[in-house]
Amino acid sequence: MLYWLFYEQLFTQFTPFRIFGYVTFRTLVASITAFLIAVLLGPWFIRKLQEMQIGQHIREEGPESHQKKKGTPTMGGILIVFSIVIPTLLFTNLGNPYVWVALFTLCGYGLIGFLDDYSKVKKGKNLGLTGKQKMALQICLVLAIGIWLLILHAKGLYSTEMNVPFFKSLRPNLLIDPWLRSPATYPLAFSGFFLFLWLVVVGASNAVNLTDGLDGLAAGLMIIAGGAMTVLCYVSGHARFAAYLDIARLSGAAELTVFCASLTGACMGFLWYNAHPAEVFMGDVGSLALGGSLGAVAVLIKQEILLVFVGGVYVIEALSVILQVGSFKMRGKRIFLMAPLHHHFEKMGWDETKVVIRFWIAGLVWALLALTTLKLR
Repeated sequence: MLYWLFYEQLFTQFTPFRIFGYVTFRTLVASITAFLIAVLLGPWFIRKLQEMQIGQHIREEGPESHQKKKGTPTMGGILIVFSIVIPTLLFTNLGNPYVWVALFTLCGYGLIGFLDDYSKVKKGKNLGLTGKQKMALQICLVLAIGIWLLILHAKGLYSTEMNVPFFKSLRPNLLIDPWLRSPATYPLAFSGFFLFLWLVVVGASNAVNLTDGLDGLAAGLMIIAGGAMTVLCYVSGHARFAAYLDIARLSGAAELTVFCASLTGACMGFLWYNAHPAEVFMGDVGSLALGGSLGAVAVLIKQEILLVFVGGVYVIEALSVILQVGSFKMRGKRIFLMAPLHHHFEKMGWDETKVVIRFWIAGLVWALLALTTLKLR
């Protein structure tokens, strides 16, 4: 909005407004704006949640130390989403379709999380939407995103090729059957595209959701992951950097830099109140929205595989749950004292703050590794 006003409309009349044409400036301002919105609106928002008696319900089988958190305001993810959307609308080029795909994913998954959180509050227990209901809604959203991306692909605005870490020339195309390139195989190719999209977006969304179990854990890791994605979006949208690093250059990806910076700033502002002892929890409305939008950005800038490194701790947390459930069903034995993994270390006697900080350190190492792979190819 401000980009359109100051750069596209008033630039010729007042040349200093040219600064709004620089992605780096808008990225910085958007992140600061998102941070300030979250910090300044935080006290009022938390007070409103308390007045509406929207409190967290704790798992009975969880660590005993968590029982004292019962009643802490939840659904703080609404504040995060709001703090991301406003700067994005203000400082991005709204004619860029990538921005709208990212915002649609953020708000769509946020809505699913809101329905889940609201159901928990209404029932008065830690049971919201069923697993089937949540998955059905997420699949519908992925189908809508996939169709949108295919329309952009048909217009030449989106590529279905992927960048593969450590390999310069290997760029598999999700819409081409590598064995039989004929019209008869197109349904198989499209099915593979939607399946892969589901794996990335839904997988990222639920991984963040599973990690959101300790004060500041998911928010802190999202600051790190969001910062890494901001860098990836910038180099993907910059002609010289993309050529130097030999990655797919996507002109539309530059505007996603502003979106990712807003996401990072919003999480920093939210962490101000979510740090131990937390005054508010993000709830599913926050974790699903953040994870889903992170996955969508990775799909848009063709860094789907690198997302595994960027969100390394999220992936490990999700795998710990999969392994725990699989082992119990197949062997009748548990691998961890409790899943997700952060609860395992709590059961071992680690203090909550120590778990969070060590996981942040691990997340930073994974993110730095992800950025390193851009050149190590």
